[in-house]
Amino acid sequence: MEAITSFMKVSSLDLKRQYESIREEINKAVLEVVASQSFVLGPFVESFEDSIAQFCCIRHAVGVSSGTDAILLALMACGVKNGDEVITTPFTFFATAGSIARLGAVPVFVDIDPATYNIDGSKISTAINKKTKAILPVHLYGQCANMDVILEIARANGLMVIEDAAQAIGAVYKGRNAGSLGHVGCFSFYPTKNLGGYGDGGLVATNDDKLAEFIKILRVHGSKPKYYHSYIGINGRLDAIQAAVLSVKLKYLNSWSEKRRLIAAYYHERLKGLPIRLPKIESHNVHIFHQYVIATPKRDALMKYLERQGIETAIYYPVPLHLQKCFEYLGYKCGDLPESERASLETLALPIFPEITQKEQDYVISHIKKFISGQ
Repeated sequence: MEAITSFMKVSSLDLKRQYESIREEINKAVLEVVASQSFVLGPFVESFEDSIAQFCCIRHAVGVSSGTDAILLALMACGVKNGDEVITTPFTFFATAGSIARLGAVPVFVDIDPATYNIDGSKISTAINKKTKAILPVHLYGQCANMDVILEIARANGLMVIEDAAQAIGAVYKGRNAGSLGHVGCFSFYPTKNLGGYGDGGLVATNDDKLAEFIKILRVHGSKPKYYHSYIGINGRLDAIQAAVLSVKLKYLNSWSEKRRLIAAYYHERLKGLPIRLPKIESHNVHIFHQYVIATPKRDALMKYLERQGIETAIYYPVPLHLQKCFEYLGYKCGDLPESERASLETLALPIFPEITQKEQDYVISHIKKFISGQ
């Protein structure tokens, strides 16, 4: 076991380091927006939308107010209404299922693949009935779900596919970008994301001209032209300052993603062989490691031990959605979705961000080994 260096603080994410590396470009971009006095939608947003569409190899990118609103608008545009059912995963951030429920639709949870933590495509077909309107897979932690299976099931049953790619911008599945595989893709630019703004922001991507136009109308209260409302939409517009910040960061995203892969590979090489489960990367996927997640039945004890050593970790997610109090009305109980429940008890995200140092990683790795050797 490597010698442990003296006590040090290791954050799970340090956005200040990223800002320092691009400070002048960011400040210049923000001041340009301020000077223009064009703060909502407008040319800065349009320019960013064009750049993201090109980055994701998709025809249309529509900037919206948050990743949550991206999912909500996508569901609305796909015609999801009160009483419809949408199949999704219980092992994800709340917004995925919360957006379904906000429309009066019913989230139908399907268990996950224990190796990737993404929805298990082999279990989807049995959840489909005449009320099913769409499938909403999540590309969790930065790796795409098994989209071939999902798309085939959707085609066979006439269902829409809405990708929650909030954690997966830049991820690739069999040569195609996350967010471009289904009918609609949804992204989040929350500050902690791999491409994060300086506040809330999101985006809906699609190759469907009509869906793109509908989403643009829905994000401005359902109006076109202004003050004429054919639909009931939401206030879901992207701010120009966020677009300007994101336009600067987008130029660095590929290099940041590559650094994350190298950091993940370093963890993997030095943690392999230990009695913990390491991330599995499917051979057809390009992972962007929004999170590097290990799993162990001793997760809580390990987390507390690392915290005492100054190492910040996180749990994504401690309670699967089917067991959340607000979804009690759906009738799920403990044991219904065992892999999601096990993941909620065993997974732990280690510090990972492009600027983390090898010394910091070594400190984390050494303490994980020390914890295991002392058990």
